[in-house]
Amino acid sequence: MLTDIEIAQGAKMLPIKEIAKKLEISADELEFYGKYKAKLSEELVSRLETKPDGKLILVTAINPTPAGEGKTTTTVGLGQAMPLIGKNAIIALREPSLGPVFGVKGGAAGGGYAQVVPMEDINLHFTGDMHAITSANNLLCALLDNHLQQGNLLGIDQRRILIKRCLDMNDRALRNIVVGLGGKINGVPREDGFQITVASEVMAILCLCSDVEDLKKRLGNILVAYSYDGKPIFARDLNAEGAMTALLKDAIKPNLVQTLENTPAIMHGGPFANIAHGCNSVRATKLALKLADYCITEAGFGSDLGAEKFLDIKCRLAGLAPSAIVIVATVRALKYNGGIPKAELSKENTDALKKGIVNLGAHIENMKKYGVPVVVAINRFLTDSEKELNLIADYCKNLGADFALSEVFAKGGEGGKELAQKVVEACEKSASFAPIYDTSLSIKEKITAIAKTIYGAEGVNFTAAAEKNIAEIEELGKDMPVCIAKTQYSLSDDEKALGRPTGFTITVREVKISAGAGFIVALTGSIMTMPGLPKVPAANNIDVDENGKINGLF
Repeated sequence: MLTDIEIAQGAKMLPIKEIAKKLEISADELEFYGKYKAKLSEELVSRLETKPDGKLILVTAINPTPAGEGKTTTTVGLGQAMPLIGKNAIIALREPSLGPVFGVKGGAAGGGYAQVVPMEDINLHFTGDMHAITSANNLLCALLDNHLQQGNLLGIDQRRILIKRCLDMNDRALRNIVVGLGGKINGVPREDGFQITVASEVMAILCLCSDVEDLKKRLGNILVAYSYDGKPIFARDLNAEGAMTALLKDAIKPNLVQTLENTPAIMHGGPFANIAHGCNSVRATKLALKLADYCITEAGFGSDLGAEKFLDIKCRLAGLAPSAIVIVATVRALKYNGGIPKAELSKENTDALKKGIVNLGAHIENMKKYGVPVVVAINRFLTDSEKELNLIADYCKNLGADFALSEVFAKGGEGGKELAQKVVEACEKSASFAPIYDTSLSIKEKITAIAKTIYGAEGVNFTAAAEKNIAEIEELGKDMPVCIAKTQYSLSDDEKALGRPTGFTITVREVKISAGAGFIVALTGSIMTMPGLPKVPAANNIDVDENGKINGLF
């Protein structure tokens, strides 16, 4: 079979103005980035403001494994399948980060015959949104360090600076650094560090803001430090929000692209779900809901991370309510959860599948707690046996969840028609969406509610540092949702605890407030906000030939 990039490079793309025409968008409402990419204008947003919303469909998954689950591929394939059953649909996705593109996970444009294109552009620089976010974040850091250098009128305690610089790259060497060395003219020496751009608060703010004014206000509300007398210092105290907004004036506009089968797709924003809130922008989702009868979106990693944050943070803050939730699972990944090494996953093993399928059960039960109909997408591989597929089907039936085989990787939209029909049927069922906790609860109560209700933990341990953080944050106001940074590989905070672990507790080691984004961040286990590259990075296989054609990009 052809590689993903070979399939993408052979795609028959339509000019982006033709894709826009399908959505009744005029060329005047587009801002073109070449022939196949465009930003959607503020004029379009204003024109569609009073139009009724379509149905919102969330695609999530079981906990990720090295065997792969295919969540983005399923999302794209489902979008391609919808027109084949006579439905008007649009896809809303996150933008890829260069970290996983050059690291180990890969891009975020789907795979096989269910991809978003132009694939190389999307996975690399795209329309420059990531660079704009990086620049805005680092401008704030530069202004802060300049304030220290120029006399520090705000009395900022350099030992209590909270904001970090960022870079859209996996670079572990930058996690902890010292700046300001080299003499008096080079700044005030202090400890500093970098996080990956997709973990930055600026990214979260861009994805949760409603318009430019809201963006500016949220940027001004970023808590950057404390003064020597314990007073909180915000970005607005440094007069940073105006210039930061100027850098983001184009990045705030959603991007329009297409799938291999020319289904419209909006890609905008890209926070990671293990260390951030894991959803594309509110603006993109709301716009997509105005443009089609069905908006299919995804949330990062498993439902314990991305979906929980989509439902408890994004939907709550944006006033959204999904009509259906799709959970993607594979035979291979469930056998891996059952203790089988990756090298043996191609062999039939119903015993391992029975052992590992409890992971799927946890995700089904968790998503039902939100009052939304659930459909399981069994992402089929060639090595899956009929016995194994039937076992998953019977398991879903026993839990009262609809299910369908998905073969979109190999067959594109045609391989997702059964899934599309099940999802449409689910959207017609009654839903009573509600978040799983009330934001009026204390910070500890909210964290504990997520840990017990979604992860299955017996309780939560808070370190002394976390206790101190919580006390400080509660003085600033605690009536916000919680974003828990946790490993994606397990329902617990131990990445090696596969399946459906029991009898465990979650350890929260640090708690931070993202006052601009509007949520509180709790860091668990050893999760880091600046990932590192693997021993053999994906970057080693990427090259460009003499004609400028990229190869090795998946």
